[in-house]
Amino acid sequence: MFTGIVEQVGTVVSVSPTDTGLRVVFDAPGIDDVDLGASISVNGVCLTAVAIEESSLSVDVVPETLARTSLDGIEPGSRVNLERAMSASGRFDGHVVQGHVDGTGTVLQISEDASGGVVMRISVPATLSRFIVEKGSITVDGVSLTVAALSDEWLEVALIPHTLAVTTLGLRTAGDRVNLEVDVLAKYVERILNAGK
Repeated sequence: MFTGIVEQVGTVVSVSPTDTGLRVVFDAPGIDDVDLGASISVNGVCLTAVAIEESSLSVDVVPETLARTSLDGIEPGSRVNLERAMSASGRFDGHVVQGHVDGTGTVLQISEDASGGVVMRISVPATLSRFIVEKGSITVDGVSLTVAALSDEWLEVALIPHTLAVTTLGLRTAGDRVNLEVDVLAKYVERILNAGK
């Protein structure tokens, strides 16, 4: 489990095909205490550390993940949000993030606000809109955010200067695809309410 509080922005060093998908190596000198086999969130996708070097980590990405996330467009030089799995004694600063991406959206518009931050409008797949509520939580590329506004087709998040500076969201432009994970509680509530129907 993760919290959506990005610890570091890493840089993809290499992407190479394997028998089961892709091997991605990224530079992450600030991410320490990661053991072989540990879970790590890469742009909101829960992946497993399969190799660890002095300042880099390697993960394998299978076709299922490539088909459902924006990682199918990853390439050397890409910047990625990184977060280690939360320890049982860790501080819970964001919200419950599983790293199980529900779908991708497209950045539709970015506009500056009076505070020096920005408002980002992102398209939402029709299958996900029912799980999103205003002032509820949403994960965008692994970043825990609050929904500022929404319609059936899009949502908006307000990004403060700090978030823009320490995550890849400050690099996003209109047309970019982003990974979305809705609040898991909403999915469980729907499942319970529809049980037996």
